[in-house]
Amino acid sequence: MGVVNVTPDSFSDGGRALDPDAAVAHGLRLVAAGADVLDIGGESTRPGADPVSETEEIARTEPVIARLSRLTDRPISIDTRRTGTARAALAAGATIWNDVSALADDGAMTFAAESRCDVILMHMQGAPKTMQAAPQYEDVVAEVEAFLLARAAAAEAAGVAKARIWLDPGIGFGKTLAHNVALMGALRRLCAMGYPVLLGASRKGFIAALDKSSPGPDARLGGSLAAALWGARSGCAMVRVHDVAETAQALTVWSTFEGAQA
Repeated sequence: MGVVNVTPDSFSDGGRALDPDAAVAHGLRLVAAGADVLDIGGESTRPGADPVSETEEIARTEPVIARLSRLTDRPISIDTRRTGTARAALAAGATIWNDVSALADDGAMTFAAESRCDVILMHMQGAPKTMQAAPQYEDVVAEVEAFLLARAAAAEAAGVAKARIWLDPGIGFGKTLAHNVALMGALRRLCAMGYPVLLGASRKGFIAALDKSSPGPDARLGGSLAAALWGARSGCAMVRVHDVAETAQALTVWSTFEGAQA
C-alpha cells in the first residue's frame, strides 16, 4: 500500500502532494514502483496534529481519487475517520476505507456495510492531538488484540462481511517505544486473529528511537525496510509504506530466499 498524503502537515511528507496535480502524479509514480493499493489521506493523524473540517478533507481527497481511479486499475483506499469523507471518496472511485478510529464515527458501521467496501480497522489509544502524551497499558498486546477483535465483531454485526475486514495494530498511535516493540514482536500472534493484518510502520518515530542517527523521517529507510520484512515474515498481508520501490524490491528478494530454503 503506497501512501499519498494530500496534506500540508503529515509527519513524513506533508505538503509535497497537497496540490492535486502533484498528488495524482505521486500516486502514479507509486503504481509504477509496484504499489498494489494507493492510500489517499486528507487529514494528518501524526502525533499532535490538529483535525481539519470534513469539507476541507473532502476537497483535498475527492478530486485526487476521482482522477486516479480513471488513470489506474489499482484499488484506492481513503484514509479517514469521517463517514462523510468516506462516502464522497467511495463515490469518486475508492473501494477501501482505512480508518484509524476503527469506524467510531456516527453511521460508520452502517455505511461500511451498505457500501460493501473493504474496511481497515486500526487501534489507536486516544486521538492524534494527544495520543502520545502518556500512553499506558497493562498488557499492550492483549489490549490491542481484544480491541481489534471487538471492533471486527461489531462490524460484522452491523453487516460488514468478514472477508472485507482488515485489522491494523496501529504502530505509533498512542504507544511508547516499548509498546511498539512489543506489538512488532507479537505480529505473528496478531496475524492469527482470523483477519488479514495491515502493518503501517514506515518512517515512524520508533525507528529514530532505536537508531539515534536517523532523526528525520527521510533518514529511516533502513528501519522501514526492516519493519516491512519483519511484518511479512510474521504473516502481515499488506504493508503501508512511503518508499514503495525499495520495499517492493526488498520483499521480492526476501520472498525468493524464503522459497529457496533447503
